[in-house]
Amino acid sequence: MRIHVLMLGLVLPVLTATAAFSQGTMAPATAPAAKPATTGTAPTATRPGELIDINTASKEQLIPLKGIGDVRAEAIIKGRPYKGKDDLVQKKILTKNVYDGIKDQIIAKQK
Repeated sequence: MRIHVLMLGLVLPVLTATAAFSQGTMAPATAPAAKPATTGTAPTATRPGELIDINTASKEQLIPLKGIGDVRAEAIIKGRPYKGKDDLVQKKILTKNVYDGIKDQIIAKQK
């Protein structure tokens, strides 16, 4: 029993010190993750301030909008074409609250 207490008394400070050093400035710096290479295809995200056309946007472009996930993005795509962006509420694709959160980021362009 005394041996266990003695071992615990010796090992516990070492483990505690190791954890403290790994969280502080002593930890080695890691390089940022490399960005995936882009191809000549359409962009998956838009630049800040750029409106997203709900009549042509891909699922990947719609998902970053607040309140839009996989299911709602698919519903937006399935409900096309839209005459105006408020059609999202009229057709019951989005709730008024979700629409109010994204209405300044979207547009419904006509062909």
